[in-house]
Amino acid sequence: MKVLVIGSGGREHALAWAIAKSSRVSDVVCTPGNGGIARVARCISANQRDPDDLLRVIASESPELVVVGPEMPLSLGLTDALHLRGVPVFGPTRKAAMLETSKSFAKRFMQRHNIPTANYAVAGSEKEALGSIDLFHLPVVIKADGLAAGKGVILCATKREATEAISGLFSGALLGAPEDAIVIEEFLVGEEISFLTLTDGKHVAPLAPAQDHKRIGEGDTGPNTGGMGVYSTDGMLDTQMKEWILHHIAQPTVDGMAAEETPFTGVLYIGLMMTARGPMVLEYNARFGDPETQAIVARMDSDLMEALQACVEGRLSDTELRWKPGASACVIAASGGYPGAYATGKPIGGLDAAASIPGVEIFHSGTALVDDSYVTSGGRVLGATAAAATLDESLALAYEALNRIHFDGMYYRRDIGRHALKSRLR
Repeated sequence: MKVLVIGSGGREHALAWAIAKSSRVSDVVCTPGNGGIARVARCISANQRDPDDLLRVIASESPELVVVGPEMPLSLGLTDALHLRGVPVFGPTRKAAMLETSKSFAKRFMQRHNIPTANYAVAGSEKEALGSIDLFHLPVVIKADGLAAGKGVILCATKREATEAISGLFSGALLGAPEDAIVIEEFLVGEEISFLTLTDGKHVAPLAPAQDHKRIGEGDTGPNTGGMGVYSTDGMLDTQMKEWILHHIAQPTVDGMAAEETPFTGVLYIGLMMTARGPMVLEYNARFGDPETQAIVARMDSDLMEALQACVEGRLSDTELRWKPGASACVIAASGGYPGAYATGKPIGGLDAAASIPGVEIFHSGTALVDDSYVTSGGRVLGATAAAATLDESLALAYEALNRIHFDGMYYRRDIGRHALKSRLR
């Protein structure tokens, strides 16, 4: 069968790579793709922010399944348009994707369905938001209501910082466009876990859990990014805790969406904080995470394509997901200056040498092919991903790969997974 993947990042490279390995698949197409994806899929140029342009490509290619990678096409109703055209698609509808595209919708949904989350207030104006700060103990978390590419969450230690964040969000100074509403949240303490699940609208199947490192600087310092690295291990969550999260958070979310006549089909990404009060939902995403997907597919020991089809066809309960024992890790190499201004077009060397390491895959996030050579084209350029028997081995392989790669201004964190390794030694 022919599968068309929408997107251009490391997540889509990992998805295309995993889908291409399936015996069910004869042709993988990606739009718009990137330089690295072109090695595993046929890439076709399109504007992923323009549903009509994407529909043009889909109509031309006639795929038997469309897999939507990023959140933007979901928020613009691409899934709804494909349903009307009878094209099978993996990804939620625009209304279902509001679990990600509107933080205020998600918080109110969780309140309606008794899903554990931080205390919050929604404000529709700067004046209302400033008046809500005093309802919370400092520090406080300020969130943009809409999509912000992972950069709309601001931790404020003082009232002055909160005031500046509120002003910046409503004025558009922080994200480039003004917000119509923001969410103010209680600050939660604990370990963050990315708990991704597949769902067919009724049943839920968990993927391997992972932990993302969102801040640019080592020791989790500096501004938030789209994700600088991630790891996944067997011991991250025990069986009892996985079951609790499934029965008290994941399944009630899917059931709640169905009860509100907005069935959710696709990936339900649940960002959790493991607090002293138990797991609390930080956020929902309506698609695979990036870079979580890179680490997760590296551990997958079953056919991803089979699971995606089962979700679309409403028979997920008949599908078994299997995982390689051990661990995996992905470390992101970024352009100098990211997440602020950065240069592109920098030649990338050492990719073949890095990919020759057994157990390593290099997933491209922001690369382009120019005269058969790779150059940088984004802030997050690539992710060195490895799976092995232990987290130590996975990280060692990923860092060995990065040591063989070079481009001007290349930056990566050298402490991905370090906290987990230290905790294990205590």
